[in-house]
Amino acid sequence: MNSLMDRPGVRDAGLLLLRVVTGVIMVAHGWKKLVVDGIDATTRAFEAAGVPQPGMSAWGVSIVEMLGGALVVVGLLTPAAAGVLALDMLAALYLVHLHNGLFVADGGMELVLLLATAFVVLVVFGAGRASLDRALSRFG
Repeated sequence: MNSLMDRPGVRDAGLLLLRVVTGVIMVAHGWKKLVVDGIDATTRAFEAAGVPQPGMSAWGVSIVEMLGGALVVVGLLTPAAAGVLALDMLAALYLVHLHNGLFVADGGMELVLLLATAFVVLVVFGAGRASLDRALSRFG
C-alpha cells in the first residue's frame, strides 16, 4: 500500500512548507534580537540566562538565526543551514529552556525542541525539489 509521502509532489510540498515556516520563524527571532530589542538588550538577556560569552553569543545567534533562516526559506545550502540552526536550538534548549520544563508559557523547551527536530528533518531529507539547492544542482 502506497503512502501519501511516497508521492514526490506531496513530499516536496511538505518540505517546502516546513522550510518556509521554520525559516521565517528563525529570521523573525534573529531580527528581534538584533533590531527590535537591540543587541545590548539581547546581550543582557543572555547574561541573565547564564549564556557563555553573552555579547559574542548575542551577535552570533542573531546572525545565525537571520541568515540561516533565510537560507532555509529559499532552500539554499539547506542541510548545512538547517544543521547549524538545529545546533542553535539545542544550545538554547540546554542553556536557557531545559530547567523551565516543557511549556513555552513557563519559558520551557517545547518551541526550541520542535524547531530543532524540524531542522534535523531538513538535514536528513534535504530541501526538496522546490528549492534553490535543486535548481542549482542542475548546473553542476
